[in-house]
Amino acid sequence: MQEAHLSDTEPIYLRSRNGANHSASNALSTAPTVPSVISFSMHELRAILAVYGRKVAAGDWRDYAIDFGRDKAVFSVFRRASEVPLYTIEKNPKLARRQGAYSVVAATGLILKRGHDLKRVLSVLEKNVRLVEA
Repeated sequence: MQEAHLSDTEPIYLRSRNGANHSASNALSTAPTVPSVISFSMHELRAILAVYGRKVAAGDWRDYAIDFGRDKAVFSVFRRASEVPLYTIEKNPKLARRQGAYSVVAATGLILKRGHDLKRVLSVLEKNVRLVEA
């Protein structure tokens, strides 16, 4: 019996269940593409980190986490690392044409603000300082 040896230049043929032959290069080119990951741009991160920095300086926040997924990007803010997030700042491009891609969500799940402009949405996290006269 004669053994079959493959060389480096011969194409590899794959056989599907129905018996049709396909080359490996064709099989790879027709494979479904993986959806891209949603992330924050540098301008968005600057705006978020500006608010975060002010809150850290005030002693309100101490830690954060960033999660990039297929559907949305999430920036979570913590008072302590072992707790649940106080707020999550979400970017969901699927909602961009409707209510706006950006939202701030409280720990209870309540959406505090949603909109198209990130800086305006982040304004809900800023406390208004009032001068009290004695």
